[in-house]
Amino acid sequence: MPSLRAVALTDIGRVRQRNEDRYILNLPSLIFGVADGVGGLPGGADAAQCAADEVVAALANQPAGAEHDLVAIVQQINLSVHNLGIKLSPSMGIGTTLSFGLVQNNVLHIAHVGDSRCYGLRQNRLQLLTEDHSVENEARMRRARGETVYYHEANRNALTRCIGQPTPPLVDLVDRPLEVGDRYLFCTDGVTRLVRDSELAEIIERDSSPEELLKEIISLAIRRGGPDNATGVLVFVDELS
Repeated sequence: MPSLRAVALTDIGRVRQRNEDRYILNLPSLIFGVADGVGGLPGGADAAQCAADEVVAALANQPAGAEHDLVAIVQQINLSVHNLGIKLSPSMGIGTTLSFGLVQNNVLHIAHVGDSRCYGLRQNRLQLLTEDHSVENEARMRRARGETVYYHEANRNALTRCIGQPTPPLVDLVDRPLEVGDRYLFCTDGVTRLVRDSELAEIIERDSSPEELLKEIISLAIRRGGPDNATGVLVFVDELS
């Protein structure tokens, strides 16, 4: 088993009345991630909690080397959140983002739906490993393919995929072979809308503990107004098996 250090931190921020973010940190099972309840819908915290709990239930305490179909797992989680939404909010439903990683055989297997993010830092270079499933980002990608796409500026941050929708969502998968010295950050948009990628890189690459670095990242988002809940999970790869 690889030797990892990991820490999680969440802050309600300065505006929201409730923290609807949840983090996933199960070091014995090497599971890490975040879920962000969809704003504007009731039950966001319930959606995020349900998704986080089901990730751990599906992946933890499995036999070493067991194969996992992350797409099937995420789609089952989507169904669970959707069914919970029928009970809690039958007219509108509930929803959450979900971005998590499972380390197996020295590979980080990432599953992603929504606009929470996973970054990887390697040799002082920070790379965004996930794509935001937002109206703005989808329009950008479609324009890059030569399509003509228009959207209202007020809707640019609206999600195009989430956990809890009536139909199974498309799930992005990323496999990232680990290297000693890698650092990974899972975080919600309460961080990424306030802290630039260049700033994240500068903080994450510092010679300090994951606790100190993640605290600085979350504190920076809060100092800049904290309009949303801010949550992160920071993982250091110290040794490989």
